Amino acid sequence: MLDDAIVTYYDELCVMTRQCGHASATANDVVHELYVRLVDRRTSLEGKSSLRAFLRRACTNLGIDRLRRDRFELKLFSGSEEEALGVASDIAAPDANIDLRRRLSILKTAIMEMSLQRRRVFLANRIGNLSSDEIALRTGISRNMVDRHLRKAYLHCLDRLEDAI
Repeated sequence: MLDDAIVTYYDELCVMTRQCGHASATANDVVHELYVRLVDRRTSLEGKSSLRAFLRRACTNLGIDRLRRDRFELKLFSGSEEEALGVASDIAAPDANIDLRRRLSILKTAIMEMSLQRRRVFLANRIGNLSSDEIALRTGISRNMVDRHLRKAYLHCLDRLEDAI
């Protein structure tokens, strides 16, 4: 049934698709794509009162989809190579990964050099996401002392990182 309908209406479908703005080769591709899609779903043809009208409508819809896709691809690939090279990459450069490991090692050493209380305050703030007030309550020291420990801990880490750079 589908094969006979495509053979019967092939030229008409191609002409109609060309009239919608497609080149001849593209119009043929649209009709072929319609056939391939419908072969997989023969049940979608059952109960259609006018197979010709259905094929025309489906071909029109596929043609519109094809025009939209072509426009999108034209926009997507319209830039120059220079523009593409100017786009920042989300992937870090290999040497940045090595530098990151080195800096993490320096920070780990700097944290271990701190006094036990300063280290606990710093880690509670940075790792535990605790506020100065929460740390003060948990450790039994004043909020001012917590802030002082945090300030000195940050400065210590910055000093160690600056020495390494």
